[in-house]
Amino acid sequence: MNASGARADQGTGATDDAEDPDDLDVEEALALVNDASGRSPGDSARARAPRRGGSRPAADGRSPATGHARHDDRHALSWTEARTVAERAARRGAGSRAAHRAPAPVPLEAALGLTLAAPLTALTDLPSFDTSAMDGWAVSGPGPWAVREEGVLAGHAEHSPLTDGEAVRIATGARVPSDTTAVLRSEHGRTDDNGRLHATLPRAATAPRPAGASHAGPVSTVAHGQDIRPRGQECRSGEQLLSVGTLVTPAVLGLAAAAGYDTLSTFPRPRVEVLVLGDELLTGGLPHDGLIRDALGPMLPPWLRALGAEVTAVRRVRDDAQTLYKAITRSGADVVLTTGGTAAGPVDHVHPTLRRIGAELLVDGVEVRPGHPMLLARIKENQYLVGLPGNPLAAVSGLLTLAEPLLRTLGARPAPEPYTMPLRDAVHGHPHDTRLIPVVLRGDVALPLRYNGPAMLRGIAVADALAVVPPGGTRPGQEAELLDLPWASGGIGVCFT
Repeated sequence: MNASGARADQGTGATDDAEDPDDLDVEEALALVNDASGRSPGDSARARAPRRGGSRPAADGRSPATGHARHDDRHALSWTEARTVAERAARRGAGSRAAHRAPAPVPLEAALGLTLAAPLTALTDLPSFDTSAMDGWAVSGPGPWAVREEGVLAGHAEHSPLTDGEAVRIATGARVPSDTTAVLRSEHGRTDDNGRLHATLPRAATAPRPAGASHAGPVSTVAHGQDIRPRGQECRSGEQLLSVGTLVTPAVLGLAAAAGYDTLSTFPRPRVEVLVLGDELLTGGLPHDGLIRDALGPMLPPWLRALGAEVTAVRRVRDDAQTLYKAITRSGADVVLTTGGTAAGPVDHVHPTLRRIGAELLVDGVEVRPGHPMLLARIKENQYLVGLPGNPLAAVSGLLTLAEPLLRTLGARPAPEPYTMPLRDAVHGHPHDTRLIPVVLRGDVALPLRYNGPAMLRGIAVADALAVVPPGGTRPGQEAELLDLPWASGGIGVCFT
């Protein structure tokens, strides 16, 4: 794993993973205290209290037809529902099909991390001619063999056919001459004083010996076809090798090149424009005079690239409604991603701007901590806005909850296989909401990390994954779903450049 043991030990522990007080209102804080005093973490049966009344949104996550309210817990979706809505949103954008852009041919060197838009069909037999699988001798008939002076190298024209009892030196990958019986490996042959080649193979590798034949002395025959890769062994021309929707990995690039491709038909990466909101953000130096460093501007673009997106621009937008309106409406990206301004504070302009645009609000709050004020909207046909909270770890939560499934669908990328692992330590849960907790993986358990408050990045910086902790928390050893971080999983998603 990518976090060192020493750093993990400093960052683990169940005693320091309680909610940041700023992330709870009074009612929820009291509920958390009461819940902790009356039940142990991970109790399965919990009656869920209504969240300040009101109707829930429709199943697809859209706000009721009466209008787009500012963030309100009445409209919040569960964490699972929100991810489902984000994934389906891209499909609704173009009717029954996904709203990704039209496929385009790209050179092999530019295709890594994209998704195949057409089947990969072999343009040639693989291999395209009989080749030697080993360095040694191409031999014809039984030995011993007379050895030709000139050898056969890879990349050279076809050699003249062998005659019975003849051999020629051959390199791995070279085209075997016609009438070759087998290839004798270098370590399985020797030449005598007269320059004749004899086989010294282990008996198990030789052809069966006739009944009554002597078992003494070296053997002189090899099995027919031994260490020859016959033409078409891997595939024949026209055979489908990979299907539509396959993620282009380094191995896929190698297979495509071997099969004769110079370009691949792929779905383009979804284009994302990042708008970092806030008058209080510095781009350099130390915090001072109420100003703080912008952590999201440096963090989000490479993370989005790791999720398969093309980041077209990162813009810093001051806390002004008209400036935000212009930035959103002038964007040509497939997805506009904003940071901060999704709650109901005096300079939180995202909701009013979406109402002004006439956007369709698909997700207006998610029952997850940190990051519950996140949102997802359809600005216009095939253009979306993901609103992340301004706190760094809360923004990460929004990125993995809403942006990841949306971008994955737009890019036609395969969904990761869900998996669980037991948590070594108990994790305190929110009374009603899912929690996302940074963890490191050690053997067959996940260790919860400290420094997991909404404004903290110290935990996620050494984490391998985020654990999905259900309402009420988990007991020591209880299984929890994990969300891999791209750089920890080592997947093809790590395309930071």
